[in-house]
Formats: sequence, structure tokens, C-alpha cells
Amino acid sequence: MKSNSTNNGLDRKLGAFPLTNIVIANMIGTGIFTTSGLLMQNLHHPFLMIGLWIAAGIIALSGALCYGQLGASFPQAGGEYIFLSRLYHPIFGFLTGWVSFFVGFSAPIAASGIASSSYFLQAFPQITEGAAAFGIHDPGMVQKILALSIIIIFTMVHVHGVRFGAQIQNALTLLKIIFIIALLLFGFSLGKGDLSHFYQSQAFTLNLSGLKLIGLSLMWILFAFSGWNAATYIGSEVKNPKRNIPLSLLLGTGVVTVLYVLLNILYVYAVPPAEMEGVIPIGGITVKYLFGSSLETFFSLFIALALLSSISAFIILGPRIYYAMAKEGYFFRFAAKVSPSSHVPSLSIIIQGILAAVMILTGTFDQILTYMGFSLGVFPILAVFSVFKLKKQKPDTFFLPAFPLPPLLYGSVSIAILTLAYMQRPLESSLALGVVLGGIPLYYYFKHIQETKK
Repeated sequence: MKSNSTNNGLDRKLGAFPLTNIVIANMIGTGIFTTSGLLMQNLHHPFLMIGLWIAAGIIALSGALCYGQLGASFPQAGGEYIFLSRLYHPIFGFLTGWVSFFVGFSAPIAASGIASSSYFLQAFPQITEGAAAFGIHDPGMVQKILALSIIIIFTMVHVHGVRFGAQIQNALTLLKIIFIIALLLFGFSLGKGDLSHFYQSQAFTLNLSGLKLIGLSLMWILFAFSGWNAATYIGSEVKNPKRNIPLSLLLGTGVVTVLYVLLNILYVYAVPPAEMEGVIPIGGITVKYLFGSSLETFFSLFIALALLSSISAFIILGPRIYYAMAKEGYFFRFAAKVSPSSHVPSLSIIIQGILAAVMILTGTFDQILTYMGFSLGVFPILAVFSVFKLKKQKPDTFFLPAFPLPPLLYGSVSIAILTLAYMQRPLESSLALGVVLGGIPLYYYFKHIQETKK
């Protein structure tokens, strides 16, 4: 009988269905429920905004095609860390893991925790009133305590094993999709919208300033799409990875693209563009315009549950990167320890949760959108371009459809987006680059340790 265990202590238990759920859950999170109002504030043009969401979906699908090939060729835990280390140089793999540790997972966990707690408090203001009875009168502190509680609970869930965590993940993801589909169906059929909203736009000039706004807007939207590569981070725990990794990436990204575009059409249908501008909780105001204030509580609870699903997916994926790095001696040893009972990198999951908790306590939610978007956009470009090297190394197993269009489309457009975004927001972009460069001396520290062991 063939064993489902890998030679590194992780078990191959995940099939296409839970893997696709992880991709969808990792993608649908804070971005789709917070960015459209900011986009409208910059663009003042409903059709342009929706067009950019469609364009971002095409870009993400191009990346998913490339990552499907890479994941099938290297079905190991670690994602970009494995791809860049194998096909370029270990320093690039280390740097992507370094950025993932400080930005890619811990920061979104913290941000989603804060956002989820805020929606819970909006749905149940009695929580804040109850906290006052215990001497906690600051609503911000109540929000932080609730966010910390959420992170602790989900960290403990995933410490107990990937199968149990996947069951929780499946339930939350299905609930999220059901709620979104219900909102779309009832919103378009019964909601009080107006098609004239689509034509309430201002002229958009396609000069350098306009291009910079488009670049920044696409970077924000692609942050909402981040997670389309999620299945590659847990390649060591996937059954039949050559089939299930590419399939889950394409299905997950395709489903999310359709949902995102439809949601943005619903936003514009429901809310006049001038009323959308600058609004962060765009989902809440959409429900208010469609159905009245009575359903705001229900929708706030839905958003909170949707963000719980994203938190769960982030907690699953991040430690697998640190695990892969530590196994090769290029990260702290704790990250390589796998629990003998649950067969997951439990200590790494706990450390990630602690780091996210620190971010919650320092209140970085409103500062990290551009910072995360820029820093997370660098290494996928390198990974996508690595398929050219992969084709030369493994021509017999190379199956990427429409090659070389997907890597050229994703890579060239992403480079243009980051360039324009840097021109528009140099401070946040420079901070992101600083985090990347800060990992270089640490790489050589770990490399020196490895060499002294030989």
C-alpha cells in the first residue's frame, strides 16, 4: 500500500476540494470589502474601476497558470521559497520567506483580525457595553482584545492538525461563498439599485498622473487577489500534487475573479459613485442602500465570518514556508519542528500568531495596504519568470498552456504596476524594499552557520 506521508514528516492528506477552498479562503478577505471606495475616490469612474478588477483577475489567472506548473514540478512545502531557491539562488528563496514572515502572513492575519473584530462589534455593540462593566471603556481596546482572542483561537485550531483545520476551513469557506452568492442574487433581484450610477463618472485623463493612479489602484486590487498561489505553499501535504495543485489554483482564482467582478458591479448598482468615494466598509453601505438599515447587522456578521475564513487560511499557509526554510538551515530551528501527534509545524504556527498579536497591539491596520501590496508583488514576478528556466531544465514534464504568454503578461504588467505605484507612493514602497534588503545580511548569517557545520 502506498504511503501518503512525505519524507519530511508532513502527510499528504489534502485533495482538490479542500485545496481549492484554501485558495478561495486565502483570496476573499479584507481587500474586496474595503478597497472599492478608495478606488472610486481616486478614479471617479465606475466602468474604469470594474475594468481594473477584471484586468487584475486576468493577471492573477496568468500567475496561477505559471504557479500551477511550478507547484506540480516542485510539490513541496514552501511555495516561492522552493521555486526561487531551486531555479535561481537560495538567497532569493530566503528573502521571499523573510518577507512572508514579516509581511505576507503575519500582517494580513493581524489586519484581518482587527477588521473581523470591528465587524463583530458593529453587529453586536453589546460586547462593548459589556466590556465597560469590567472597567474597559475604550472601544479601541475592546476591539484589540477581541482581535487577539480570534487569533489565539484559530492558532490553537491549526496547531491540532491540518485535517481538523481543513474541516474548519471548508465550513467557513462554504459559508462565505453562500453568503456572497446570496447577496448577489438578492441584491440584483430585490435590492433598490439604479443602473444610472454606472454613468455618473468624471472624465479620466490618461496622462502620467492617470497612469500612476491606475498602477496604484491595480496594486491595491491585486492585494485583494493575493492568495491565488496559496496551494503551492503546502505542496508536501497535497495528494496527487501534479493534478491537484494546478487544478486548485485555476478553479480558486477563477471563482474568486467572477465573484469580485460581480460584487463590484453590485456596489456601483447600489451606491451612487459620489457616495462610494473614500468609504472603507463598502459592503455595509451597499446593504444599507439595497435593503435599508435593518440588514446591516446581518451583513456585518457575514463580513466578520468571511474574515475568519481568511485568518484561518493565512495561519495554515505561512508556517509551511518557514518550515521549508528551516529544514534547509536558512531560518530559525524552531520553524522546522513538526509535532509528532498532529504532524504540523506547531511551534512555527504559534510564533506566527504571537507576531500577528504584536502587530494588533501596535495598531498597524491603516498603514499596511500599500506596504503589503508592494512588498508582496516583488517575488511572484521572479517566480513567474522562472518558468522559462524550468522549461529548459524539465522539458519533458512542462505543460504550461499558451506558453510564453502567461509569464510575459503577468511579469511585464506587474513590473509596470510596481513602478507606477512607487512613483505614486514612494514612502510606503521604500519601506517595503527596506524589509526585503534587510533580509540579505541575515541570509549570510544563516549561510555562515551552515558552512561551519560542514
